[in-house]
Amino acid sequence: MGMRPVAEFVRVRADMPPGHIRTPAYLRGKVGVIERTLGPFPNPEQLAYRHTGTPLPLHRVRFTMQEIWGPQTETPHDTLEAEIYAHWLDPADAP
Repeated sequence: MGMRPVAEFVRVRADMPPGHIRTPAYLRGKVGVIERTLGPFPNPEQLAYRHTGTPLPLHRVRFTMQEIWGPQTETPHDTLEAEIYAHWLDPADAP
């Protein structure tokens, strides 16, 4: 659950826990590629409940529209980038 290398493929965990979650539901279970690491930041899921936020690496992950919305999407090769904390990312094969 640490820093991941740029260009590594990752899958966003498909969990749906209750509470304050910063990971968009529409990206859960999807595969993207690490575009860059932004550094360690306090975990906002802990901060929301007035706990000390454990510093976690925050990554910018790039997804294709086809990966997010499926092959029927109008622009399958367009991309979306999202900032996702390391504890939500698992290694993955290329989509």
